[in-house]
Formats: sequence, structure tokens, C-alpha cells
Amino acid sequence: MCASRLVLASQSPRRHELLALGGWEVVVRSVKVDEARREGENGRDLTRRLARSKAGAKPSVDGAIVLAADTIVVDQGVLLGKPLDPTEARSMLERLRGRSHIVVTSIALQEAGGTVVQDTCESTVSMRPYGDDEIDRYLAGGGPLDKAGAYGIQDGRFEPVEMTAFHDCFANVMGLPLCHVVRSLRQFGVEPVGDVPRACIAHTGYCRVYPAILAGRA
Repeated sequence: MCASRLVLASQSPRRHELLALGGWEVVVRSVKVDEARREGENGRDLTRRLARSKAGAKPSVDGAIVLAADTIVVDQGVLLGKPLDPTEARSMLERLRGRSHIVVTSIALQEAGGTVVQDTCESTVSMRPYGDDEIDRYLAGGGPLDKAGAYGIQDGRFEPVEMTAFHDCFANVMGLPLCHVVRSLRQFGVEPVGDVPRACIAHTGYCRVYPAILAGRA
């Protein structure tokens, strides 16, 4: 096993940029699986199944560990994935504004021998009461269409999240809970090259929960 090389089974630029903060060599390989929700699945069930399917669909290369992730927004029991078009994106943004919802991301890591480690992170997100004109400008820029729930917590021009009320994992809402990746890789005996919490804080400008996550308490 190559301790510093990971295969990211995702073309998400946000996952790639976050994973690179650990100092690992990252090889990006796209993967396609059926992401349709099964009857009775909640956000945790769905994301865990899809993350595992994505990891298993992309064989390990030269002994590297394959990492896959799946993210969903859960609003009062309703699951919101990526919008199909601007109309659906607008509907999601109107639905979420001024209220709180949950962002669920599950990861799956699979080594060449087939061993799989999974972890799940949930973050409570409060949205500010942005106006229709702000939604219009956000849609015009195309930002919502590749994101679960039609928004990105890191989107500085829109800034949809009420950050004064946010106390969970910022990277999770971006699509990859980085400290969960670190603690999962440790089960394979793999450590990050650099200081992940410090790098994540420098990159996102936020983190209050990494000690509890790395200690397995969150």
C-alpha cells in the first residue's frame, strides 16, 4: 500500500482541493453509479450506500487507497441533492432560506485487498434570509447547479449560511469532512503528510470541532 497516494473517486473540484490539504498525492478518477434513492432510505443510509458503491466501482491503482464520498442536504426529512436545472435550484434556495437543515456526507475508503472503512459526518446549517434578487444573481453565475441543496457554504459572493450560528464541520458542508478522512485513514495505518486541521482552517477560515472529531467524539 502506498501510504501517501490516494485515488479520489470523484471529479468534484472541492473534494480534490480539500483532500490535497493533507499532503497526499491525489489521483482523480471519475466514477458513475446509480444514485437513485431506494425506498425508505434516509440521508445517512443513502450517502453511505452511494459512497461505498463509488469506492468499489473504481479499483485501486498500485496499492493506493480509493476514497469516495457522497453528500446530501436533509431538510425536514426531505432529501435535496444537486438540482437538475436553474428552476429546481431556485426552488431549493427558496425552501432553505431563513431556516436550518442538515448536511450529511458519508465517506468510504477501500484498499486493494477489499477492506472498506466508512464514516459519516452531519452538520447543522442555518441559512440567512437572503432575498430573491440575491438568488437571481447566484443563479446567473451558475454556482448552484453542481452542489447538493443548490448552494456552497464557501461561495463568498452569495454567503448563504448564517455563520454566527454555525458550529459544525465546514469542510463537511463543502463535500468532504477532512478530519473524518484522517481518522478513517488511520485505520489503514496512513497518516497525513501535513497538519490537516491547520491547513483546513487556513483554507476555509473556520474550524471549531476538529479536536473532538480526531478523538472520535464527533
